[in-house]
Amino acid sequence: MRAMSKSELAKAAGVSYRTFYEWLRDPYIQTQLAPFKLKKNQHILPPGAVQIITEHYVIEVN
Repeated sequence: MRAMSKSELAKAAGVSYRTFYEWLRDPYIQTQLAPFKLKKNQHILPPGAVQIITEHYVIEVN
């Protein structure tokens, strides 16, 4: 897994950035991503966070 931007993940999921942003506000995802100490305005997500998000939302990334 590699670091990816939120917009790249939204595009891979086939949803708008706004929808993807709402997905990230889900309490379960916020709990899972808490150890990464992500900032609200952080554009690039670390590989571990990308893996959690893609597994939870079943997003295929190349």
